[in-house]
Formats: sequence, C-alpha cells, structure tokens
Amino acid sequence: MQKNAHWRTFSTADQVAEAAFEQILKTADEAIAGRGRFKLVLAGGTSPEKAYRLLANAETDWSKWYVYYGDERCLPSDHPERNSMMAAQAWLAHVPIPAAQIFTIPAELGPEAGALQYCQAVADALPFDLVLLGMGEDGHTASLFPGHVHNRDELTHAVYNSPKPPPERVSLSAKALSDTRRLIFLVTGKSKQEPVRQWQDGADLPVAAIEPGCPVEIYIDSDALPG
Repeated sequence: MQKNAHWRTFSTADQVAEAAFEQILKTADEAIAGRGRFKLVLAGGTSPEKAYRLLANAETDWSKWYVYYGDERCLPSDHPERNSMMAAQAWLAHVPIPAAQIFTIPAELGPEAGALQYCQAVADALPFDLVLLGMGEDGHTASLFPGHVHNRDELTHAVYNSPKPPPERVSLSAKALSDTRRLIFLVTGKSKQEPVRQWQDGADLPVAAIEPGCPVEIYIDSDALPG
C-alpha cells in the first residue's frame, strides 16, 4: 500500500469518469500555464474510455498536449483491441493535437523492438505531468502483472506470457509510471473488490509498485469498494 494514497469514492463509474475528465483538464491548464506543455500518459479500459469521450468535446489548447501510453498489446497498428485505437476513436481523432505529439507504442514490432523504440520517447518526456492508470482483477496495472519480474531500472518492458490475451505486450515500467507530477488510478466495478481489499491490506500487487513523489490518487466507485 502506498504511504501517500488519497481515496475518492463516487457512486457510479460515470461519476469516476467525470471527475477524471475534470481533473485532466485542470492539470492540463496548470501544466500549460507553468511549463508550456502538458504530458499525459493514457490507460486502457472502460472507465478511461468514458473520460476520453468527454475530452473529445473539451475546450483547451490542444497544440500544447503531448500524449503517451502506459502499455500496448502486440497487435497490428490498426487492430480494434489496441489501446491506441480505443483512444483515437473515443477522443484523439476528434481534437487537433498535432500528430507528432501523440506517441503511440510501436507494439506491432513485437515486445523487444517495441519496448526498445518507445524507451527513448519516454526518456525524453520524463517527468510526466499526469499518469492515468487502471487496475485489473488480479491487481495488475498497465501490463505489469503479478509474478512477472522485470529490470527495475528499465523505462519500458517487453512483456510475455500475459495472463490476459494477447500474451505479448509492451509496458511502461513502474519506474517510468512513477516519474510524474500527478497520478490517478481509475477503479470501477464489483470485480475489483477483492484486489482493492488486498491493495488496502498491503499485498504485493503491481498497483502497489507505483510510487510517485506525489500523492497517489484513487478514484473508485462504490461497486469496487470491499464490503
């Protein structure tokens, strides 16, 4: 369990997405005003997707946004199950962020080549302004899974043997995901109750390995709260 965790509870998953949307825009405005750009890491999943759909109609200085991904499946670049395709369809294809400022993970190259190529983009971006993360039913986040061992000094990992298909992926490391000024987990649904309980009890889960210098903010709906 992260020492500096702030839990915010909402009645519904839609309210989680709305709060995330509002916080993304607020953090973007602050970053652009203070540093001239906003560097955001995206998560996959249904709750982030709801927030992205809200962003598609938002008013902001899109020319100052720089978008990265926490992980990607090793599938063809136009495959509908890629995180980059979901984000594009829900949001990015509808706003004028310059294409050169959207850094998709080249996971279609395979785990090793994709991780190696994306590593430089991550190194150039750090620290991020905001990292969005979800949590799986096994306590995984991005494509960091229980029982998988990676070099802690890497910024990106080649992932094999994922317990969820497809088995091959590319993921940002806990080190890279922790190098951010703000970090928000979006956790929704009854299937998350058991991993949330384990997380709160201090279990050695991938979500607990993300330890930024800022507080860890957890936006959770009532369904995901342990009974």
